[in-house]
Amino acid sequence: MQLADEETKAKIEAKRKKDPADENIPYLTEKPVIYMFNVDEDGLTDATLQEKLQTLVKPAQAIFVNAKLEEEMSGMDHEERKEFLASYGVKNDALGELIKAAYETLGLQSFLTAGKKECRAWTIKQGATAPEAAGTIHTDFERGFIAAQICNYDDLKNLGSEKAVKEAGKLRTEGKTYIMQDGDVVEFKFNV
Repeated sequence: MQLADEETKAKIEAKRKKDPADENIPYLTEKPVIYMFNVDEDGLTDATLQEKLQTLVKPAQAIFVNAKLEEEMSGMDHEERKEFLASYGVKNDALGELIKAAYETLGLQSFLTAGKKECRAWTIKQGATAPEAAGTIHTDFERGFIAAQICNYDDLKNLGSEKAVKEAGKLRTEGKTYIMQDGDVVEFKFNV
């Protein structure tokens, strides 16, 4: 990557001699990185080994995977995967860990919308306001944003319905300055 960056730098310098416009060039070595280590079965639960490998790549994140076990799980449903991983002392599969690490590294989070026809997850930058989140669905939602009715996913899951969440006092109305939280379940109110 450093060699590629040196080549890019040389090309940019040559261009700047002709046109001195200041360009911000994102070099490969400046991009966020996640390291995935393929370890043996014991390595999946060996905290000392994982800490040693994590130290090698800091501040980047490290994910530990056993490719052989991942391949064996390819035909399993969610519950079978959970049981299979538990037999090795592991909670989450590598794909789930990679997704979490990617979201964290890129500064992303999700919010959910739910209705009679569909439930959907939407990806936004961490720190996005409710109107900005609404804009990921449709620009009219952001432009005409009035309010957002929000509950936490875990509350909805545990209580079983929006009605039960509302009765428990866990459904709230938030305005334009609300900063979205990962896992918010939202209904946007807007007028266009």
